[in-house]
Amino acid sequence: MSQKELSMELLTNEHWWGGRVADGRSMPFGHSLHQVDLSSSHLGNQASPLLLSSKGRFVWSESAFDFTFEDGRLTVRSHGDELMTGEGYGTLKGVFRHVSRTFFPPAPELPEPLLFTAPQYNLWIELLYEPTQEKVLQYARSVLACGMPPGVIMIDDNWHEPYGNWHFHSGRFPNPAQMVRELHEMGFQVMLWVCPFVSPDSPAFRELEPAGLLLKDSHGQTAIRKWWNGYSAVLDCTNPDTVNWFSAQLDRLQREYGIDGFKLDAGDNEFYEAGDQSYAPTTPNGQCEAWARVGLRYRLNEYRACWKLAGQPLVQRLKDKSHEWRGNGLDALIPDGLAQGLLGYAYNCPDMIGGGEYLSFTTSRLDAELYVRYAQCSALFPMMQFSAAPWRVLDQEHLGYCVEAARLHAQLGGEILELAEHAARTGEPIMRHMAYEFPEAGMEQIKDQFMLGSQWLIAPALEKGMRSREVVFPTGRWEGDDGSVVEGPTRLTIPVPLGRLPYYRKQ
Repeated sequence: MSQKELSMELLTNEHWWGGRVADGRSMPFGHSLHQVDLSSSHLGNQASPLLLSSKGRFVWSESAFDFTFEDGRLTVRSHGDELMTGEGYGTLKGVFRHVSRTFFPPAPELPEPLLFTAPQYNLWIELLYEPTQEKVLQYARSVLACGMPPGVIMIDDNWHEPYGNWHFHSGRFPNPAQMVRELHEMGFQVMLWVCPFVSPDSPAFRELEPAGLLLKDSHGQTAIRKWWNGYSAVLDCTNPDTVNWFSAQLDRLQREYGIDGFKLDAGDNEFYEAGDQSYAPTTPNGQCEAWARVGLRYRLNEYRACWKLAGQPLVQRLKDKSHEWRGNGLDALIPDGLAQGLLGYAYNCPDMIGGGEYLSFTTSRLDAELYVRYAQCSALFPMMQFSAAPWRVLDQEHLGYCVEAARLHAQLGGEILELAEHAARTGEPIMRHMAYEFPEAGMEQIKDQFMLGSQWLIAPALEKGMRSREVVFPTGRWEGDDGSVVEGPTRLTIPVPLGRLPYYRKQ
């Protein structure tokens, strides 16, 4: 059934998910007023024109829509293409499988396997805007010295000349090829941060503007947009020549220096305007999608902002979280991660351990317990990512717990990779809501535990000072990390000393 507007009465005990990943803590919808316009802000993270119901119903459109849950009704209004709805798919899993194979079938390719089998190391919090060749190498050496496995290392913002001029800054990186060789010898793969912005009056700007490769505003002038690092022109990624130019810059970095992949930041729909003039007429969401498609060329990639493209081999990181327990901190990791999976973004990564929102991280007093619980919560996501150096900010006891979390991820990395391969075949999430796997158990409101695939139940401690927590066990026999065996269904209070990440395997 398709239409431009719809209004439907919610069923008894019906729960809904979808729209914006950053609304994860508000999901499931349907029990209080909630309004979202998907044509405006995505709140710095992924979004998709999809709503899913625990009763096997869905709403989908190829373009943005706004939706409201209020007084037991769902109202949806399309901003372009017609709305498509369906029902009769039984459960959350049943309806997800239907919409996945119908609207965003999975590509058979995977992102780089090392992203799943080892921790990642992003240098943002540690180096901010002052990365240097020696600091990068020292970070990598320290990873190995404290007993953590090598993985992907990401050199973040300001390794380069002005934005759009993707050449290593010669003062900070005197011999990047040698640096990359040393990192490879240590067992790391290397990613570089890039973005779709071009500094005005730079060599790249002077090349791109007369060639018509930059976005124009509603007046036909080169658009100059404010973003978190100032004012810049913007690549028009609806233009194949623009994408070819940009890809040539990245390919050169791979060819000349051995770079393995790229963190493709920004691309948020907020940086585009409805009246912009582009090579192919589109919306701000369309520009966000066009930027995301650039990364399909590179097996080692990462995005934070994305519109649609569920099912594609793109790594989707949660937006920058704060160094705090509640608000937009540790409490948001699981609900936002579950939202990623239910929107079709299977290859998901939590934010940097301890928080990637650098102002919060650098101005708050460091909470060593919070850092450890961040690491434990991240350890059995499909991916985990360190940034602030635990060997610098923690004492030996707390560092030891983080090393254990990193090693646990590597220990189960083979199984996580198998789940990623399953996602590439079926589209199913790797990280799954309890209600996805156990639809008749009344688990729709559970936001502090999750399933890794269909066999692993993960229940981290998420509150300051927590030394015990309740775990809801579905039907089955569950063997714990501590050797215990639990017969479900049951609710059980378990001990969670600071060194423990509780996880259980279904027998």
